[in-house]
Amino acid sequence: MELSKIPSLIVATLFGAAMMGNVANAASSDETLAHMGHVTSEWTDTPDNMGLLPTAIAEAKIAAFHAGLAAQQPENLGWMKIHAKHVLHAVDAGMIAKGPGLGYGVKKAAAGTAKHIGFAAGADGASGNVKAHSVHVSSSAENTVDRVNAIVALAGQVEAASNATEAAPLVVDMNAIAQMLLNGHDANGDGKITWMKGEGGLNVADKHMGFMRKGEGL
Repeated sequence: MELSKIPSLIVATLFGAAMMGNVANAASSDETLAHMGHVTSEWTDTPDNMGLLPTAIAEAKIAAFHAGLAAQQPENLGWMKIHAKHVLHAVDAGMIAKGPGLGYGVKKAAAGTAKHIGFAAGADGASGNVKAHSVHVSSSAENTVDRVNAIVALAGQVEAASNATEAAPLVVDMNAIAQMLLNGHDANGDGKITWMKGEGGLNVADKHMGFMRKGEGL
């Protein structure tokens, strides 16, 4: 074989291998991107087929609003009970049929967010960017589910309260936790709210989904 032909053969071989690699990566990237899309853009059973994370955020805003309203009249038991029910509908629509929420609930949407971002990170060929930020997103989503569980317990106690004096401090606690659904909580007192357990809320999850999407060129 003439030596002059060897570089051409090498280039052709490397180009072919690269193209095969790109095809393989495209297939696995499609799976990762699909699950990212379920989180950010579209899912099958959400209101208007919104993404799971936007659904969680929308429901959390409703819950936080009504928790704030509940806390405005600590002497009015009926008022507190009504808005506690509204909060409950927004955080866990399975607990109460009607209310001002979207009918999906923060809990279901946040749990779905954690689940699907885990699928994205676990797909073959998922990038380091996706794997890293999936931890941040899922941790913040799981914190949100924990907060919903606490809100549900408090709302139940408000409903069972026999007088305003008994209900009022429960409503204060419910409101505080409802605001954490979006904002998170500086659990270790270092002046920052990160994605760590007990800290990040849905705003942190949304921020890290933005980082993830940017890292993927979206």
